[in-house]
Amino acid sequence: MTDTVIKADASAATARAPWHLWVFGGLSLLWNAFGGYDYIMTRLRNLDYLSATGDPNVMLAYIDAMPLYAQIGWGLGVWGSVAGSVLLLMRSRYAVHAFAASLLGAVLSFAAQYLGPPAPAAMNEGAMKYMPLLIIVLVALQLWYAARQRASGVLR
Repeated sequence: MTDTVIKADASAATARAPWHLWVFGGLSLLWNAFGGYDYIMTRLRNLDYLSATGDPNVMLAYIDAMPLYAQIGWGLGVWGSVAGSVLLLMRSRYAVHAFAASLLGAVLSFAAQYLGPPAPAAMNEGAMKYMPLLIIVLVALQLWYAARQRASGVLR
């Protein structure tokens, strides 16, 4: 039994990372870094940044009125994805856990957006109307990819 575990650990440690891990991980990190930037700029209440969505005071009032579970979910979603991307590039099996936490956080955050008070108009116009769905799909894709890489022995 112990020999089997040692051999499995040794084969995982020596498995070469496929080229698509670096491409997927790099693109994932770029995408999620923007989410981190958006989170920081919003939490710092940067009026110049928030003015891109219209009246920054309307956006701040909406964010301040978000329920606590949605705010926790937003942070978990953003930082879970950033951590998942970094862990994926580090070939850590914990990338799967980070992306799972991120998916849970995103669902909590967006549930409040759809079930709570109406969002500012800028969040419901054009492509922004579909951004929550795109984010959920992309986090689910990242989770799936990380789980596949872990199952194939690429992640240690």
